[in-house]
Amino acid sequence: MPDLQYEIKQKIACLSEEKGGWIKEINLVTWNGNEAKYDIRAWSPDHTKMGKGVTLSKDEIRTLTSVLIELFNDGN
Repeated sequence: MPDLQYEIKQKIACLSEEKGGWIKEINLVTWNGNEAKYDIRAWSPDHTKMGKGVTLSKDEIRTLTSVLIELFNDGN
């Protein structure tokens, strides 16, 4: 199996810190030379290891943002 290639193009935000110093982040990442996408996952402190995550296109992030705004604007 070939090595997974990635490059963090832009660090957007730290969402939380987990055990052992791992940090859950949202970043703009290119995977295997493809177009950069928004990525939410836990990373080791030196960003050489990663946990499972989710990668979203710009349209998916826009939809998610709208859903979250609606969800949290109802007072709950």
